[in-house]
Amino acid sequence: MTPPLPEDPCVAPMVHLPVPGPDRVRVVEILATGTNGGAQEHVFNLVSRLDRSFYDVSIVSLSNGSAVRKLQKAGFDVTVIDSPDDAIATATLAAHLADRRADVIHNHMYRAELVGTKAAIALRDAGHRRPWVISTVHSSRVRPLDDQAELRRLGSAIDHLIVVSRAIDRKVVDEGRGSVPRTLVYNGVDLERYSSQEPCCTLRDEYGMGDDAVLVGVVGRLELEKGHPTLLEAWPSVLARVPNAFLLIVGEGSRLDALRAIVRDLGVERHVIFTGRRDDIPAVTAAFDVAVLPSYREAQGLSILEAMAMSRPVVASNVGGIPEMIESGVNGLLVPPQDPAALADAITRLLVDHPLADTLGRAGHDTVHDRFCIQLMVNAVQELYDQGARLVRPREVAITAG
Repeated sequence: MTPPLPEDPCVAPMVHLPVPGPDRVRVVEILATGTNGGAQEHVFNLVSRLDRSFYDVSIVSLSNGSAVRKLQKAGFDVTVIDSPDDAIATATLAAHLADRRADVIHNHMYRAELVGTKAAIALRDAGHRRPWVISTVHSSRVRPLDDQAELRRLGSAIDHLIVVSRAIDRKVVDEGRGSVPRTLVYNGVDLERYSSQEPCCTLRDEYGMGDDAVLVGVVGRLELEKGHPTLLEAWPSVLARVPNAFLLIVGEGSRLDALRAIVRDLGVERHVIFTGRRDDIPAVTAAFDVAVLPSYREAQGLSILEAMAMSRPVVASNVGGIPEMIESGVNGLLVPPQDPAALADAITRLLVDHPLADTLGRAGHDTVHDRFCIQLMVNAVQELYDQGARLVRPREVAITAG
C-alpha cells in the first residue's frame, strides 16, 4: 500500500488547540496609517486568511487612506481614529478595545505600537482586563534614540514581537528590545492570487510602447529608501544595450517630482513610465520581463516575493532581509546597494540571457511555494493569537463563573 503523501502546508488549514470560553477569539489589528505600504498589504493578506470560525477580527487604523478603503470594500470591520494627538488616540482606542472586549491586539508599525500598547496599559489601570499585546516590526528604519527609548519603556507591556526577517531581529536587539519574546514570521504570498495570474495585456497600449518592448518594473512607495535614484542612474546603460527596454515605476510617494527631474536630466523620458497607483499590481507584475527592487534598506521585500511567485526573474539589492529570500545566481540576482553599474549589468544580463532568466524565475517560484506561502505566515500568527487568548481568557472565565 502506498503511504499517503504529506499534506501541503501551503493549503492545509491549522488545527487549533482549545481556547477557554465559548466565543471566538477577539482580535483587533491596529494600523499606524491607512495609506498604502507593505505593512498594510500584510494586514490585508492576514485578515483575509484568518480562520473566521475561530477569530472575531476587526481593524483600527490611526489615519484614513486607500488601505482603509480597500479593507472596507472587502467587507472588513474598520474603525478610523484620525487624531494626530497620541493621548487622544490612546484614550479613544482604549475605549474601543473595552467595548470590543479584545483578547488580543496586534500592532503594526511604530505609532500603532505606541498607541496600542498604551491603550492596553490604560485598560489595565482602569480595572479592565488587559488584552495580550503583540507587535509586528515591519520596517528596517532605524528609529531616533528618543523613539527607541520609548519602545524600551513599553517593553514589559508588549507580550510578543513578530520580526519579518533575521535582519529585523538584529535591529530589534540593537534597539535594546532583545528581552521581549520574539518569533520570526516571514511575510507570505497568496499563491492562489499570484501563481496563476495572467499578465496585464494592455500595458504597451496604455503607455504607448511598441509591441517589441521589454518591460523592467519596480513596485514600491516612491520614497528615498526604495532606491529609485540608483535604478534611474543605471537606466541609460541598460538602454544602450537593450534599446527596446522600458522601465515601469509603479507606486506613489513623496519623491515623484524629484524622480521625474532625474529622468529629465538623464534624457530617458521616452523609456521611463511612472504609472502612479495601480489596482491591478499582480497583473502588472506578471507582465514584467524583469522585476527589480533597488532598495537601500528593506525589512524583507514583499513585492519581490510576489514577482517570484509568478516566476518573474528578479534583481534586488543585497540589503536587509532580501538575501534571506534570494540566493544570487540560484533564484535571482543580488547587487550591492547604490551601485548603478552593477544594477545595470544584472538587469541587462536577464534581458538578454533568456535561459538564465527562465531558470531563475522557476527557482524563485519554487522558493516562494516552499518557504513563503501565505498559509505558513497565517498559521504562525494564529498560533500566537491562540497562545495569547489562552493566557488572558482563564481569568475572564473565572470572574464570570464567580
